[in-house]
Amino acid sequence: MSMAFPRRPVLAGLAMAMLGGRAPAQGTAMDEVELYGMIGKMKAQPGKRAELIALLAKGTADMPGCLAYIVAEDLKDVDGIWITEVWKTRQYQDDSLKLPAVREAITKGRPMIAGFETSVETRPVGGVGFPE
Repeated sequence: MSMAFPRRPVLAGLAMAMLGGRAPAQGTAMDEVELYGMIGKMKAQPGKRAELIALLAKGTADMPGCLAYIVAEDLKDVDGIWITEVWKTRQYQDDSLKLPAVREAITKGRPMIAGFETSVETRPVGGVGFPE
């Protein structure tokens, strides 16, 4: 049984996960921006995880402000998918929802999604692979 979450963060996480990100431009000072992150667990319809992951992993390099995203299989849940994303700011993430490619990906992905189990917003501050 999945728990209900507010529509905006759920759709935002789905939209981000469905599109690829790109690294910050050379010379971008990360201390000049307040990074925004989201981490969430999505449940695929039974037997649809691989297909949904393929859709999520298929992306575009044209995502302004997207620094990273990771789509991962849950090792203990055969239908579970974890999505981790990092944006230059929350506004970039919000604006991504207006892109035609994002809207199309959401439309294609919805039938394969059984629900969302958890979603958190974060402020990335450092770690291995963290942009400097």
